[in-house]
Parts: sequence; structure tokens; C-alpha cells
Amino acid sequence: MSYFEAILLGLVQGIAEFLPISSTGHLILTREFFGFQTNYDLAIDATIQFATILAVLIYFRKDLSELAVGLWKRIQGVPLSKEMNILFFALVLGTVPGVIAGLLLEDTMGTFFRDSHLVAWMLIGGSLLFILAEYVSSKITEHTELSIRRGILIGFFQALALIPGTSRSGATISGGMLLGLTREKAARFAFLLSFPIILGSGAKKILELKEAGVFESEWTTILVASLVFTSGIASIHYLLKFLKNHTLYVFVVYRILLALLVFAIV
Repeated sequence: MSYFEAILLGLVQGIAEFLPISSTGHLILTREFFGFQTNYDLAIDATIQFATILAVLIYFRKDLSELAVGLWKRIQGVPLSKEMNILFFALVLGTVPGVIAGLLLEDTMGTFFRDSHLVAWMLIGGSLLFILAEYVSSKITEHTELSIRRGILIGFFQALALIPGTSRSGATISGGMLLGLTREKAARFAFLLSFPIILGSGAKKILELKEAGVFESEWTTILVASLVFTSGIASIHYLLKFLKNHTLYVFVVYRILLALLVFAIV
């Protein structure tokens, strides 16, 4: 991987992972547009996503540390608070649909899901989901809180993000809004829910790369990780602040315009 490729893909991954625009879809389109040739293709997506999880870990360190302490207390027989108990089981059980879907669709993810036109169609399809979520949310007079059942259902929306162009954050935020959560609460849970599945996927792919002997040089690895980490934290902070007072419609416009551009030039 050249330094130019490392810089570009690192920035694309870090920014697009948390904004509801699909990081994997943007990586596919970026590599195709610039003609990047890689012999690890899907694996590099998960490898640089592994650096993204550090951004989640640092930004949500308070939430995650409270979960870790709560889990340790639970092991020792100390009951968790109601809110912590709900969050813990919502995260654990909400991760299951994505894990199962990932295992079942692993082969398809490396072939059919690499198509640029599919990415474009999913950019449009995801936009329709955003519009539906905004419409339903606008009709809700009293928003609900997270529950274990809602966490599991949001997990099914996260599984949709295995198809490039959908967007993990976009799908889970929309799912949360459809189930009655506010945009901001849906976004916070979406980011926390991404932690275990990206961590598992990244660890698996990194081991595969190491065994295959196609690990990147030290400097390009550090460069990609640094860019993904810093731009990832900035994206999380921006989106949480943005969603307090704004809708998802700006991302709908961007996604549809990008999809039309793909259809026009690919």
C-alpha cells in the first residue's frame, strides 16, 4: 500500500464509519475510482476498521468502563442497576444478529457484495430507511427508552449493514428511531453496539492477514491507524452534536447524489 493510498483510505474509513454514509461502500468506490489494486480487498476493510474501534473505546470510555465494572460486579453476585442491566443485555443480545448474518454471508461478502452498482442501490435504499425513520419519529409525541427487546431489534438493523452502502450507524440509528428512541439516544446506542462486532471482525481479519503474510509495513500501518482514530473521534463527536438539533435528511441528499454519480460514471 502506498502512502497516498494509506492516507486516503484511512481518512475515508475514519470519517465514513460513524457518519451514516457507509464506510465499506465508500472504501469500495474509492478503490475503484483511483484504481487501487490490493490483494487483500475485504480484509483491509476490517483491518482498518479495527483502528476505528479505538475511537469508540476512547470516546465512550466512561460508558464502557461502567459496563466493565458492572460485569465484574455481576460475576461477583452484585446486582446491576436497572439501566445498566438493560444496556448490558441489549448490547450482548443485539450483537447476535450481526454475528450470525456475518458467518452465513461471509463468502457472499467477498464477491457479490463488492459490486459498485449494489453499493449505489443500497445508498438509495438506506436513504429511504432514513426518511421512514424521520417520518415515524416526527409522529411520536413521547419517545421511549432503550429496552432489551429494542436492543435486539436494533441488532437486526445492524445486520443489514453487512451489505456495503447501507451504513452500520445509519441502519442502527434509523432502527432506534423507528422503535421510539430519540436520534441522539439511538446514535449513542448505535456506536456502543458497533464495538463488539467491529472488534471481532477486525481481530479475525488481522489474524488472517498475518497468517497469509500480507501484513502492511510498520509505517503505513501506523499512518492508517492514526488517521482512522483521529478522524473517527471527530466524526463521533460531530454526529452526536449534529443529531441533537438536526435530522438525517442532509445525509439522505448526499447518499442519493453519490448513488446517481456512481450510476453515471461506473
